[in-house]
Amino acid sequence: MPKMRTNAGDVRVASRGRGRRIRRVVSLACYVCLALLLHGRAAAQDAAAPLAPLPVVQLEPGLYVHRGQDNVATRENGGDIANIGFIVGSRCVAVFDTGGTAAEGRALRAAIRAVTPLPVCYVINTHMHPDHIFGNVAFIDDHPQFVGSATLAEAEASHEDSYLRVLKRELGAQADGSTIVPPTLTVSGSRTLDLGHRVLRVQTWKTAHTNNDLTVYDKASGTLIAGDLLFVQCIPVIDGSALGWLDDIAAIRVMNPRRIVPGHGPFDGPWQPALDAQQAYLAHLVRDVRAAIRRGRTMQQAVDTIGRDERGKWRLFDIYHRRNVTAAYAELEWEQ
Repeated sequence: MPKMRTNAGDVRVASRGRGRRIRRVVSLACYVCLALLLHGRAAAQDAAAPLAPLPVVQLEPGLYVHRGQDNVATRENGGDIANIGFIVGSRCVAVFDTGGTAAEGRALRAAIRAVTPLPVCYVINTHMHPDHIFGNVAFIDDHPQFVGSATLAEAEASHEDSYLRVLKRELGAQADGSTIVPPTLTVSGSRTLDLGHRVLRVQTWKTAHTNNDLTVYDKASGTLIAGDLLFVQCIPVIDGSALGWLDDIAAIRVMNPRRIVPGHGPFDGPWQPALDAQQAYLAHLVRDVRAAIRRGRTMQQAVDTIGRDERGKWRLFDIYHRRNVTAAYAELEWEQ
């Protein structure tokens, strides 16, 4: 056995060759231990790092809204293009729409947790479009009721493949984890949801923006969460019925809420001028399409000529107006 002597932590081995091998092994072991320690600390820090909450504005006590960007979904905006938010009662929280991706839904949930520890008991979807529903998955572990129109589940199922394909194409990895969560509580007509000293009335509508539009009326603040039944400054998009939408606008006027939160566009101004502008656009569209049909113009001719004077009045006009003319023509072509 070679002689070994320990002096102030320095290990010396009589055999120099064996000593060098031992020192290499000790050094490697220390390196591995250090790497594992640093990795563990980094992982712990990552796990403990709080998710940045989605920015929200408190419009009324207990009513919080996030302002989406006025655009289509892109990698730059991460699909954050709809107005979404939540309402806090004394017992629990109701979410209205959850954003365009699972990531946005998680950020919305973090915003709720920054405000209150109360459980989320309802997640309400105002309609089927991707920018309003793909964040639902972030709330599954809260075990809420997912609330929607009685026609929502079928509409989501019929569009699911195309919605996911387009989302992945436009957002890439930002779309990861996004999936459709169908309603567990459906509404046909209206019903109330009690959050504890705060009652919401959810209501379905005639086919308008879609065939599954639903609104939320917060009685405490007199606020109507209109979803995409109201667009402010952004061009309204017809994925349902122009005629039905005009009827729904008339019904909203009769409701006369104190405040309306639109699905898109600013929510800090009076709602009456915004609803007037939307009604005028849809009414003129119906009038002009009917006139084109009476004159025997084809759908393509109508698309190429109708509503050009509206171009400077609306954001996203070039993306959606021609589609609106197509939808209105298809709706009115066989009108009796």
